Amino acid sequence: MARRGCSLALIFIIMWLLIKAKIDECRRGDVTVTPSRVILLGSTVNISCTLKPRQGCLNASRHNKLILYKFDRRINFHHGHSLSSQVTGLPLGTTLFVCKLACINSDEVQICGAEILVGVAPEQPHNVSCIQNGEQGTVACTWDRGRDTHLYTEYTLQLSGPKNLTWQKQCKDHYCDYLDFGINLTPESPESNFTARVTAVNSLGSSSSFPSTFTFLDIVRPLPPWDIRINFQKASVSRCTVYWRDEGLVMLNRLRYRPSNSRLWNVVNVTKAKGRHDLLDLKPFTEYEFQISSKLHLCKGSWSDWSESLRAQTPEEEPTGMLDVWYMKRHIDYSRQQISLFWKNLSISEARGKILHYEVTLQELTRGKAVTQNITGHTSWSIVIPRTGSWTVAVSAANSKGSSLPTHINITNLCGAGLLAPLQVSANSEGKDGIRVTWQPPRKAPSAVQEYVVEWRELHPTGDTQVPLNWLRSAPYNVSALISENVKPYVCYEIHVYALSGYQGGCSSTLGNSKHEAPLSGPHINAITEEKGSVLISWNSIPVQEQMGCLLQYRIYWKERDSNSQPQFCEIPYRVSQNSHPINSLQPQVTYVLWMTALTAAGESSQGNEREICLQGKANWMAFVAPSICIAIIVVGIFSTHYFRQKRRHSCPWTGS
Repeated sequence: MARRGCSLALIFIIMWLLIKAKIDECRRGDVTVTPSRVILLGSTVNISCTLKPRQGCLNASRHNKLILYKFDRRINFHHGHSLSSQVTGLPLGTTLFVCKLACINSDEVQICGAEILVGVAPEQPHNVSCIQNGEQGTVACTWDRGRDTHLYTEYTLQLSGPKNLTWQKQCKDHYCDYLDFGINLTPESPESNFTARVTAVNSLGSSSSFPSTFTFLDIVRPLPPWDIRINFQKASVSRCTVYWRDEGLVMLNRLRYRPSNSRLWNVVNVTKAKGRHDLLDLKPFTEYEFQISSKLHLCKGSWSDWSESLRAQTPEEEPTGMLDVWYMKRHIDYSRQQISLFWKNLSISEARGKILHYEVTLQELTRGKAVTQNITGHTSWSIVIPRTGSWTVAVSAANSKGSSLPTHINITNLCGAGLLAPLQVSANSEGKDGIRVTWQPPRKAPSAVQEYVVEWRELHPTGDTQVPLNWLRSAPYNVSALISENVKPYVCYEIHVYALSGYQGGCSSTLGNSKHEAPLSGPHINAITEEKGSVLISWNSIPVQEQMGCLLQYRIYWKERDSNSQPQFCEIPYRVSQNSHPINSLQPQVTYVLWMTALTAAGESSQGNEREICLQGKANWMAFVAPSICIAIIVVGIFSTHYFRQKRRHSCPWTGS
């Protein structure tokens, strides 16, 4: 009882403080607004400020200066006990006016104030739409309010149904455009009509929407299907059934599905599916995304939201297509040869599953029986076989469901038929990282060519057989091919073009690169020796990573030591295996300085190391860095490319090692 008394006392104190604050706010006078403190946009109002008795300045009424402020901006003033001002052009929303009293030698004192609300009457609500989510959901309606009234506006939503049933709900927020009745329409009379209407009211007017009439089937939106499953009968992609659960009144479904890496959906409409549908066009070994939507009636109502996605991978099927197989031969000795087979992976659509292994069968045709059968998980395989006999190879790919059709290839001498060799083979860079290979048909009738094979691999001076091999096939009527895969810039490639005809083949080769620059360094001279009256220069090859493309030629420079004359040089066309060359134009009893450079199509490298030599008549050549009979002085000179072009050229006979 004491607690209740304290609560009542607290409430009384709060109310008293609020009343006192209101009294103190306008204790000295009043502000009146006519015709109203709530006006229509564009209206004019009169604002009056009046002092209460004995609330003016102490000296005399003529000293009373009343000032009217609009927010914090002074708009009018008057000497006396009252002030009146007419105001127009007020903006939408709330504007605050304050009346203050100014006395001589004192600060301004607030008398009273007033807020004026400027707005518009509500527009007619339109686009009234109602929906019930699910058969057990509640009816909710939305509408367009029209423009903002800037005033307190009350919206009333009324729903009328059969048997004079009426439901009504209100919201007292001028931003209101949604109300939920909290009632559930049942399917007992699915064709019964219901009418919804929205009325908006504020102090400046009211407006009602046109009635919106609908039935149960029009507004009930089914819940999205759930519990989606997929079944592949006998693990076969051709026997796929999708299952799901729906609300009881659903008559129409639409099913959409797509591969997970695709943006395009396949859509199927199904009537009276009863929670299942068979799909017949799925691809093997592919992850798909499935979604389902529902509708209560074929013509009325709206679709449900799409269900949550189901992701599932289809089963494997036996591979289709055939492997692209190529090979190379290497002679080991007079009776044996090594056959290296290579093949490309099947595409995803051809593999139709995870390739587990490859089956290779090697057969000698004259014996007519399988010699070797092998299973490998790699895309290459090598074997040593006799150089005699006719050999054929079959290669197929296998997944968990079976094997692809085997690719048969006859092992033949790919370059054995000279008349089938393509003519004028050349390679030029094309595009960003491509090499365009061109050729002319062989001298033999072009109609004899069944196909061309263009093969490329990185050029290694050591002849490394482990360098990856690449190839592409071209139709017999083509005379060019673009190499765009597995090509690096600033790398030289050895390119072969094979013309195949039955059991015969002819080939031609060239070098090519997609991009090139001048080499980063010149060859390193490692030895100078006398051989049959001439000087033999030996050098180390430029490292592959410093060649910057295909080398075209070497240059050997020499000049007399301490001479200011231009150096002489000879040019040597580049050959992969060459690392020495003779020169025979040096004089006895003269000390020379020698160095080398290398050239690509882009230019000349910087010079390599320098070596000094002195020919002692019929005596042996001497090459040194330290002093000997011929005083050796290391001369380091770098000559520009322009300077080199002015040198005298000496032909170098092709008598290299």
